[in-house]
Amino acid sequence: MSGATPIMAPGLATPVSHYAHAVAANGLLFISGLLGTDAQNQLAAADAGGQAECIFNNLKLVLAAAGATLDDVAKLTIFLLDIGDRAAVDAARRAAFGLHRPASTLIAVSAFVIPGAIVEIEAVAALPRN
Repeated sequence: MSGATPIMAPGLATPVSHYAHAVAANGLLFISGLLGTDAQNQLAAADAGGQAECIFNNLKLVLAAAGATLDDVAKLTIFLLDIGDRAAVDAARRAAFGLHRPASTLIAVSAFVIPGAIVEIEAVAALPRN
């Protein structure tokens, strides 16, 4: 594969700015930061665990649009408003990924683009070879 191919996932809200849900390049899938929102860009939950669960479901949609699964995820970057929400997000991650353990970075931030959002997650996945 050469170049970069944008991926827009059916079932996700249209991005709030000029970007794709993901970009496939050189056998990798770079997934833009996902918030815990539904297809109408409304928050699915008020708490960190609920938002993270929604994000992991949205992540599955993006991965599926590129022919990948959660097992192909190599790296997560998790952004939290409150670092104290780490345990709730970790529980959602464990439920989503099972025994698969991608590399991970956790970063505390001051705000997100959608008011009420308290978690954002981006990912890098290896695309399955055909």
